[in-house]
Amino acid sequence: MQTRTFTSGRIRRADYDASTRQLDLHWDNKTVVAYKHVPQEVFRRLCSAPNPTTYWEDRIAEEYPKGVPMSKGPGSDDATQKFRDLFGDGED
Repeated sequence: MQTRTFTSGRIRRADYDASTRQLDLHWDNKTVVAYKHVPQEVFRRLCSAPNPTTYWEDRIAEEYPKGVPMSKGPGSDDATQKFRDLFGDGED
């Protein structure tokens, strides 16, 4: 998994798993939003963008389906894993 940390803007960290093509964005309000089927080139461009939040708004937010985050956010429990165990991960 590739990780990029940002020091300014609303996005604090981006995690990308090339094998599943999933992008997890960690926000300054402690939420994590996951996107599925994201090409590696999109992750690369996000990491090199002068303003990652603007790049997200223009190129990611409405282009890719949302998914379940790979990692837990601060203070979360195992609810996501329990949900996946019961219902699967929602991949079609």
